[in-house]
Amino acid sequence: MVKTSSTMLPLGTLAPNFDLPDVVSGKIILLSDFANKKALLVIFLSRHCPYVQHIKFELAKLGQDYIQSADSSLGIVAISANDANTHPDDAPESLKEFAQELDLAYPLLFDETQATAKNFFAACTPDFFLFDASRRLVYRGQLDDSRPQSGIPVTGKDLRAAINTVLIGQPVTWQQKPSIGCNIKWKPGNEPVYFKNPAIAV
Repeated sequence: MVKTSSTMLPLGTLAPNFDLPDVVSGKIILLSDFANKKALLVIFLSRHCPYVQHIKFELAKLGQDYIQSADSSLGIVAISANDANTHPDDAPESLKEFAQELDLAYPLLFDETQATAKNFFAACTPDFFLFDASRRLVYRGQLDDSRPQSGIPVTGKDLRAAINTVLIGQPVTWQQKPSIGCNIKWKPGNEPVYFKNPAIAV
């Protein structure tokens, strides 16, 4: 495990297209499937990562609170892009067990080619990307201040504040802390070169 932070993709970036299978249903999920949503949250995760394990129940609760609510105006999708050959816990069947264990209310997709992760400039698990109604990036950062063994409760306060703000049509603060987690496990020769923009990273 290599401790890695978000690339802090520039705010205003358009959501990249994706076309990936849901590990539970087998259905192909597209970006356009969320066209009627006021906002879209894309989460990159890994089953084995201790940072994801630390927050997994909050990840499930996000779906319960926003997807299963009366006003489900937020779309959520999770994506796993780790090399399943070296990390079998992140193979589709294992991810399916993970999604069912948590009773996720949103799809968990498998990015076998890792092309989608590259298009999002995803770097770590967990990595969060929140887009507004026009699918412009308004938040990319941490769930909250909690980390494994930090003693700080998992509340999701940073991400939830951004979600609640964008859902009422207000601008999300640009002061955002990067997410921290395990590095994405790239296939040999597939490692991207990501550069942080010092004017954007906070």
